[in-house]
Amino acid sequence: MDNYEHRNVINGTSGEVWIDGEYIAEVVALEAKISFKKEEVLQSGNRDPGYKVTGREGKGTIKMNKVSSFFIKKLSEDILNLRTTTATIITKLSDPDGLGTERVELIGCTFDELTLADWEAGKLGEESMPFTFSSFKALDTI
Repeated sequence: MDNYEHRNVINGTSGEVWIDGEYIAEVVALEAKISFKKEEVLQSGNRDPGYKVTGREGKGTIKMNKVSSFFIKKLSEDILNLRTTTATIITKLSDPDGLGTERVELIGCTFDELTLADWEAGKLGEESMPFTFSSFKALDTI
């Protein structure tokens, strides 16, 4: 970027999340990554292997202040009946000093676990929800 200015670095405080269209105000962090699955490719006469991408895997984590039983309500019936709960997550990152807004839709999200209780006296409640996803769409880019 030719005209880089420090003030344009996006602050995560302006991040927002929607799960199945429902705004989740208590989110404090979200991370979503695509990892490439690779197979080693050997070639005679060459001591260094090459690699071929054979797939991809999306993983992420939502971290929230504990203010409700949102995920217990969303997942418990499916968990008790051994059904898979899927969701669509939209993440938005914007900053008043930034150069725009970035929005990404995470498609086919399935949650990896459900914490039923985790608390400690004198400590603010938080919960983290790891998830996987099958695909994504970049809705807005900077």
